[in-house]
Amino acid sequence: MKVLIADDSDLIRERLQQMLSQFAQVEIVGAFNNGIQTLEALLCLKPDLAIVDYKMPGLSGLEVLKGIRKEDTSIKIIILTFYSSNYYRLLAMQYGADYFFSKADEFEKIAHLLEAMLVTDSKGINRS
Repeated sequence: MKVLIADDSDLIRERLQQMLSQFAQVEIVGAFNNGIQTLEALLCLKPDLAIVDYKMPGLSGLEVLKGIRKEDTSIKIIILTFYSSNYYRLLAMQYGADYFFSKADEFEKIAHLLEAMLVTDSKGINRS
């Protein structure tokens, strides 16, 4: 599975890379710190999954989401943010996010989700 990471925090990008490195089937195709590079990379690299920060310089996570959904609806998108109120969650889902996690208290859910995605594809076929 090809995964792209986008967050303006070096620490968060490093933590995500460490978390994802535990999965042999995961290839990190890029790690970006701004929305403009993220949208360009999503269009070019076509990862299976992208973990995108809600607030980044250049383009926000919502703007990235809006841009990629015009071109590709197959990429699974996780919005990861400290802006974890229901208002932001609903906005992200309206723009096409598949998942929405708070950096404060849901960070580890990414590993559980990824594990489930690796075991079962969208048709429910067990890959193991």
